[in-house]
Amino acid sequence: MKIAIAQLNSTIGDIDGNLAKIEQALSAAAPGKPDLAVFPELFLSGYPPTDLLEQPAFIEKLQAGINTLLNLSRRFPGMGVLCGSVIPTGKKTGRGLYNAALLMYEGRQIFRQCKSLLPAYDVFYETRYFDPGEDISVCAFKDEILGISICEDAWNVPEVLPPQTYSCDPLEILAEKGATLFINLSASPFYVGKEKLRHTLITSHAARHHAPFVFVNLVGGNDELIFDGRSMVIGNTGKLAAILPSFEEKVLIIDTENAASAVPYVPEESIETVSKGLILGIRDYLRKCGFSKALLGLSGGIDSAVTACLAAAAIGSENILGVTMPSVYSSTGSVEDSRILAHNLGINFKVIPISQVYAAYLDTLHEHFAGKQPDVTEENIQARIRGNLLMALSNKFGYLLLSTGNKSELAVGYCTLYGDMSGGLCVISDLPKTMVYALAQFINRGGEVIPQASIAKPPSAELRPDQCDQDTLPPYEILDRIVDLYLNERCSERDIIAKNFDADTVRWVLRAIDRNEYKRRQAPPGIKITNKAFGTGRRMPIAAKYIT
Repeated sequence: MKIAIAQLNSTIGDIDGNLAKIEQALSAAAPGKPDLAVFPELFLSGYPPTDLLEQPAFIEKLQAGINTLLNLSRRFPGMGVLCGSVIPTGKKTGRGLYNAALLMYEGRQIFRQCKSLLPAYDVFYETRYFDPGEDISVCAFKDEILGISICEDAWNVPEVLPPQTYSCDPLEILAEKGATLFINLSASPFYVGKEKLRHTLITSHAARHHAPFVFVNLVGGNDELIFDGRSMVIGNTGKLAAILPSFEEKVLIIDTENAASAVPYVPEESIETVSKGLILGIRDYLRKCGFSKALLGLSGGIDSAVTACLAAAAIGSENILGVTMPSVYSSTGSVEDSRILAHNLGINFKVIPISQVYAAYLDTLHEHFAGKQPDVTEENIQARIRGNLLMALSNKFGYLLLSTGNKSELAVGYCTLYGDMSGGLCVISDLPKTMVYALAQFINRGGEVIPQASIAKPPSAELRPDQCDQDTLPPYEILDRIVDLYLNERCSERDIIAKNFDADTVRWVLRAIDRNEYKRRQAPPGIKITNKAFGTGRRMPIAAKYIT
């Protein structure tokens, strides 16, 4: 069977725009005369549609969109259209909606398969919106028996993954019912290492059931999630027959009769996927939110430098404004390093000193602070002045403000509310500091873009004389490992100390993570890069007392 794999970028809620993408893909594929065109999970609505699904008018528009797609399929005789959409269950009990794959052919819906396994972990919350499909069936189409599944339906494989909570394996059921070709419609979000896991998973299905497997994944950025595509076809021997590029749209026609021909599987380098993913995430966030330009504060340090490089790659250097805001504590090198970076990138650049504004704040507060020694209050005032200046430029000129804090800082609260946390998107909020350094080296792989001084200098907020991050924080290699053990591996304080970490350091880090939940709740959305990010995938109470 000739299948057109449509790895496309949908926009949540833009049903008309998503239909237009389907029409363009079908028109592009038609000359190749595919038997079937396959689109990703929930492509009509965009993924994840979240509480849009609770609006009756949105569901009505989706149904109208399905009718439009049915009519569109008439224009392509001989080609089936398999697309993900929300459909009503028609029942008076339950959530009232299915996450479905709809097979249309020449103006008729000839089959539907509803998602059986509804994930409710990490960033997924599908049990809030959907009822599980009750029937798992195969579909005779042309010369094949199609075993159609949706994303999570293919992830209940204890041999590849830790045991799941699901009581059935939809792929096993489809195989028992005689499926000769498996097709999985996915909206599988990216994180570092996910591609290898998917390849192993899908390969195991094809090899176990001795049938080709077509995996069609979404691509694009939707809020904090990035979808990397990397759709693939695995032959019936478990060998890769085709794989689509990462982080870009692509329509590819493949004949499953030739799926036995193996191509080498070469996973992409992790740090390259981080770079590509962040660039796509920035570009889509701005585009889908209606922005064309962005600005950020340049401190002369590595975090803002990396963010500037990614933003310039995402939307073009001419659309980026970098602003350095020196105070009495800023080094000459910080301003100069910012200037060199801006020149290297070709971005717009401004210098706005804050010393006079800061002095005015101190003068205003002098009477009220009488008898109190300077402390973190005065440091935070400087950060908030900078945040206010950047927001003023954002308001006046219509720029989206990018904040530049990393995951290590956000974890322990080494950041200032309404200061350096101000912004509409925090680009590197899921990158530990050690990964920021690795990304800087990757950016500089072809020559110095980020000044070497920005990479080599000890990190500093420069809010008091001779300040360095490591005066307050553990070394980043240690901090990042403890954060990873606590967040990703769910280790307790005792478990982490047992791994030969200093007990006092571990206690400080864990307490800092727990007591700064209120800051993270007020942070701009960030782009998910690791398998456990701060954001919708980690729901923790603020007003709580819990000792690990």
